[in-house]
Amino acid sequence: MAKLYLKFEQAIIKEYDLKDGGSMTIGRLPDNNVHIENLAVSGHHARILWEGDHFVLEDNNSLNGTFVNNRRINRAALRHGDLVLIGKHTISFTDEARRELADQRPAETQPAAMPQADATVVLDTRKAKEMMSQPAAPGHTSPSMAFKDRDGQLHVIDGKTDQHQYLLSGKLTVIGKSDMASVKLKGWFAPKVAAVINKNEGRYFVAAQDRDVKVRVNDEEISGKKELNDGDVIQVAKVKLTFSYVE
Repeated sequence: MAKLYLKFEQAIIKEYDLKDGGSMTIGRLPDNNVHIENLAVSGHHARILWEGDHFVLEDNNSLNGTFVNNRRINRAALRHGDLVLIGKHTISFTDEARRELADQRPAETQPAAMPQADATVVLDTRKAKEMMSQPAAPGHTSPSMAFKDRDGQLHVIDGKTDQHQYLLSGKLTVIGKSDMASVKLKGWFAPKVAAVINKNEGRYFVAAQDRDVKVRVNDEEISGKKELNDGDVIQVAKVKLTFSYVE
């Protein structure tokens, strides 16, 4: 029998049995089999289903994505020992019965498409792919490696927060008043979760999380996800921050 172990940091919160032929849903709403009460998790975030002789994980078009072994996916065959990242929680998948078969079976993973905010982002993504396909010169790092290794940072230029500078080293940065927020807003009327910033292959994307909160980048209100470029000014709930890449 396969098992799921829901973890936060290193602590195991709950254990689930996953029977052959069965399925499970994962999300923030209480009707899910695996209930993760965290604002970074979508209502019905992902699901696990049986397919032939193994389990498959599918993302349900979640806002913050589903990751298997640090790779964002749309759909992936699960193998013994896989680690699934959803929001700030980890799900460890074990399947001792099919451990040897999993080692022999080729990977069946569909990576998630890069978010596209507007035509400029599409163009930049195409250029990046062309650059990544070119071999690196001796002694030089390829553009793809450079993207993966770089981190972003935020500097507060106006408004009340708990710090003046933030290093965006994680895959998800939450901006709000909530205890789970990485960038904590201060004030009586500050929203619990105002916006999130996702890191994907060294690129950063910002999106609003509360329909009543407007997010602006360089004084333009955004809709959906927006890729951040070096020097962009982000305005969220009376707070202004500049985004830049760490040299």
